[in-house]
Amino acid sequence: MTGADGAGSSSSSSLRRMHVVIFPWLAFGHLLPGLELAQRLASRGHRVSFVSTPRNLARLPPLPPALAPRVDLVALPLPRLEDYGLPDGAESTNDLPFGAFELHRKAFDGLAAPFAAFLDAACAQGVGNGRPDWVILDNFHHWAAAAAVDRKVSCAMLLHVPASIFAALAGGQQQGATGDGQPAATAPRFETERNRAMYSTDGASGISVGQRFSLTLQCCDFIGMRTCAEFEPEALSRLPTFFVKPVVPFGFLPPSPDGGRRATGKDDDAITPWLDARPAETVVYVALGSEAPLSVELVRELALGLELAGVPFLWALRKPAGVAEADVLPAGFEERTRGRGLVATGWVPQIGILAHGAVGAFLTHCGWSSTVEGLLFGRPLIMLPIHGDQGSNARLMEERKVGVQVARDEDDGSFDRHAVARAVRAVMFEDESRRVFVENAKKLQGIVGDRTCQERCVDEFVERLKSSCSG
Repeated sequence: MTGADGAGSSSSSSLRRMHVVIFPWLAFGHLLPGLELAQRLASRGHRVSFVSTPRNLARLPPLPPALAPRVDLVALPLPRLEDYGLPDGAESTNDLPFGAFELHRKAFDGLAAPFAAFLDAACAQGVGNGRPDWVILDNFHHWAAAAAVDRKVSCAMLLHVPASIFAALAGGQQQGATGDGQPAATAPRFETERNRAMYSTDGASGISVGQRFSLTLQCCDFIGMRTCAEFEPEALSRLPTFFVKPVVPFGFLPPSPDGGRRATGKDDDAITPWLDARPAETVVYVALGSEAPLSVELVRELALGLELAGVPFLWALRKPAGVAEADVLPAGFEERTRGRGLVATGWVPQIGILAHGAVGAFLTHCGWSSTVEGLLFGRPLIMLPIHGDQGSNARLMEERKVGVQVARDEDDGSFDRHAVARAVRAVMFEDESRRVFVENAKKLQGIVGDRTCQERCVDEFVERLKSSCSG
């Protein structure tokens, strides 16, 4: 296991050190675990070039001093965003207005030539002198994967989702696709239609998300997944046949204590004292991520549902675009809930909040990073997925009996205050259901939070990389 001083594990002592290029997708749910992986590799003595855009790199947490000399941050400027109809500085997906993701992918494709130039310069150094041994990237990066193949550099694709999502496709919806022998639930109509449009349609970038995935997969030697065999063994066993490529879990990469982002929020100083004043396991922490915010109408229904549930809550609220801050919440809401509710509109220390003893549940959009963070502290979940893989993640957690989803309209995905209140009460107040949810969340915490298990996954991932490198 990696020591606190950055000394490598036993796997770092054999053969020469590798040079690995890590190029995550431009979203913090990919950038932050990518940086965690870079640090795990550096702690084992390997050199990492971590590629992103200037503003994204500037917003990452600082590297530990012992590891910084082995991690090079490589900044590739995006093309002029205004030319793509994007706000200036919108380098990550959480900077975007909802609906601009396809334009962002089009701007991202403008990094193809700069990345190829970077790779040419790195390859010119020669084997043993800095030539990359591997390029590790996300499934949007088909042109980066092709550039690696053209230069005879090995390539691997990372998937920051549970194996169960693809196991459902590989084994059918009713064949234990959750990985623990439970049948997988069917996606609601609104989610199926939304994802079909997202993954299959050629939009402004001229290529669909599904095509990007397929082209990237073709270039890769293997697939790394942010999971582990202890968490979903059956699902992982199906995937090599499905992808026709080896699949290597690299663990959950539990985040750093600082929560992965520099603190910049005006609410940060008020949060810890507020939590300190609450009894143990009484507060619902509400955070729906930094992308694809709810409409103002649904934000108000969520607020009224929290009020109706009568539970203490801490809400990290992202304001919907184009709405004045004073108009986001229902009239009088903050006054009526003062004393038992705190609404924070800036950056919040999510890891510190989830670790706090006052938190009794996590109302989450079920992005995989947020789900992992909730499980890391054994928090039962109240689930309100919004887009992408979040619905699948929520169903997986519901099948594992870690919590419940807020009931939604089958056709448009809307919900009302009563559905919110029912879900909150089921997780927080109903003794029998809460006991089950807490018990199962603690079981999964025993896997996600097992540092020995997680470091072993990284060791095995590193050994897979080294197996393709000459000594």
